[in-house]
Amino acid sequence: MPQPFDQLPSSLRAAARTTTLAGVPTLLAHPDWDRPAPCCLWLHGRTAYKELDPGRYLRWIRAGIGAIAIDLPGHGERGKPGLDGAEHTLEVMRRALAEIDPLLDAVESAHPGMFDRERMAIGGMSLGGMIALRRLCEPHGFMASAVESTTGWLGQLYHPDRALDPEAEAWTARHEPDAIEPLDPIKHLAGFCPLPLLALHSESDRMVRLAGMRAFLDRLRDRYTEAGSDPNLIELHTWPETGAPQEHIGFGKVAAEAKDRQTAFLTRHLRPQRH
Repeated sequence: MPQPFDQLPSSLRAAARTTTLAGVPTLLAHPDWDRPAPCCLWLHGRTAYKELDPGRYLRWIRAGIGAIAIDLPGHGERGKPGLDGAEHTLEVMRRALAEIDPLLDAVESAHPGMFDRERMAIGGMSLGGMIALRRLCEPHGFMASAVESTTGWLGQLYHPDRALDPEAEAWTARHEPDAIEPLDPIKHLAGFCPLPLLALHSESDRMVRLAGMRAFLDRLRDRYTEAGSDPNLIELHTWPETGAPQEHIGFGKVAAEAKDRQTAFLTRHLRPQRH
């Protein structure tokens, strides 16, 4: 069951509030609710919910970075039986992509200037990371992105090329190539505007394998070069193994390190003022 707000750590509850904006259940956390702060829109993974992993948000607000975290369609406060199943991944992606811009406009209307649109990142874990990467293939105002345990090559995820990854296995949930293509970031890289990007991954991930993400990031670096940008803006950090379930759900014994790396990356690129 989703973790209710009143069970979050007291230090996070003091800095956060939950609301529904543009029809989307949203957790907002801010360093002080007094002056503008940079922020990150965070998208959770399949079967998860916005309150999960509060240590992430605590690190951000302590660094002077706000959090905008949503329940994906069919998840959390708007849970719908079955919609969090793997067979509905593409549907959830489509719905979430359509919600992002109206949500951010609603955040600005509800809290003018508090979540600085000029210093905003987008990120996500697993399915949330796929949504974030696809959103970045269209015009946007984000300054940076931080994703984890995800991929920008859905085709390889669902129809693996074993010449690239001999141990890859196709997901039991099948999605046809024609349905994947409109949502697959690797198919839309011409629209990807270079920005600092951090990707974290377990080399032993058994659900979203690293080989596909490595190949995507190689293609993305080529895109940066073609655009006259520095391919070193893309950072990939991996661990041989983490001890997490399926080497995918969280980062197990290196979870604190992963969160610290992500927070340091966002701090470097969003330039928060210390509160």
